[in-house]
Amino acid sequence: MNISIINKYAKLAVVMGVNVQKGQTLVINAPVNTRDLVEAVVKEAYEVGAKEVVVNFYDDKISRLHYEYQDVETLKNVPDYIVEQKTAPLREGACVLHIISEIPEVMAGIDPKKMQEATIARQIALKEASEITMASKVQWSIVGYPNLDWARKVFPNEIDVVAMHKLTDAILESVQVLEDNDPVKYWQQHDADLRTYVNLLNDYNFKSLHFKNSLGTDLRVDLVNNHIWAGGDEETPSGVLFNANMPTEEVFTMPYKYGVNGIVHSTKPLSYNGSLITNFSLTFKDGKVVDYRAEENEDVLKTLIEFDEGSCYLGEVALVPYHSPISMSNILFYNTLYDENASCHLALGRAYPMNVKGGVEMSQEELDNVGSNNSMTHVDFMFGNEDMEIIGLSQDETEVQVFKNGDFAF
Repeated sequence: MNISIINKYAKLAVVMGVNVQKGQTLVINAPVNTRDLVEAVVKEAYEVGAKEVVVNFYDDKISRLHYEYQDVETLKNVPDYIVEQKTAPLREGACVLHIISEIPEVMAGIDPKKMQEATIARQIALKEASEITMASKVQWSIVGYPNLDWARKVFPNEIDVVAMHKLTDAILESVQVLEDNDPVKYWQQHDADLRTYVNLLNDYNFKSLHFKNSLGTDLRVDLVNNHIWAGGDEETPSGVLFNANMPTEEVFTMPYKYGVNGIVHSTKPLSYNGSLITNFSLTFKDGKVVDYRAEENEDVLKTLIEFDEGSCYLGEVALVPYHSPISMSNILFYNTLYDENASCHLALGRAYPMNVKGGVEMSQEELDNVGSNNSMTHVDFMFGNEDMEIIGLSQDETEVQVFKNGDFAF
């Protein structure tokens, strides 16, 4: 990326992503190879009035070495100073920008059980931080940045320089950071467009959605009473708008924990804990995964489903038209941030409290009572395709066609 594009991307992340407020602290979590973008974000954040910018760098290849050489007990130890480093800024109202730079299959060959135990320990230790962001009590956002390992995976038939160029262009186009446009204005309109579908779906107030396609998906998903559809920008309790995912093409809501029945087949690989789970299916009964299959890394899928008590139930149902820009690019990114915006998807694990009326103010017990799923994890997987059909069942039992041939029918 040239410097003008990096600066434009940084402005988009600061203004439309986390929407840093005057006097607010910004925390940036980023891989070491993203330093150019991090520096530009720090400068932009200060220019819009940030009080402080805290940068936490990490390296996934070094993380792999930790998993290779440390024993499980060492990996499971999360010191108090790490917990406070991650949690205290959020508790005090800081916003968080995650810059990701995928290294597909970086953890391939690592014992999935070892990774599961370490991840569970970390999630328990960082529960407060997770709950703050899942409830959108502060602004948070995720943006991507290319690297050579990722480019080689996405474009395996290209020489390195071409692969990097193509991945860089694809990432920038997905968020409309172009040489000759204003991406902030684009995102303001994009959020407004997504809001149109959000409002329509909220007006319908469906009891359930029935998904079917030619791959064998036949799944009925009941929605919680007083569910709320969301998409595009979100809002903190104090009224600050932000875009959690950049890019985003989805509108999403909360499924009823015990009201999912049928089978769903994946349409894209799932990158989970550094491994790729391919061609998998999940069978649900009364909300719970009761059977599963995967062509590759079924053992890794097992660790996800068995992560904790809630990881075998759904926490999100999201609609994305097949003819969305990322889908039409025909690029498989091997990264959920991008691939989920090319396909309807579901999430195993915790539901977003914002997706039910009054949910952000509810206790966990109250959320449990409305049928919201609780878990220490939240993992999206893709199941939409070009012939996906969705029938919504209204409160008076009227059937409404929501999707036809992969796209919205209204």
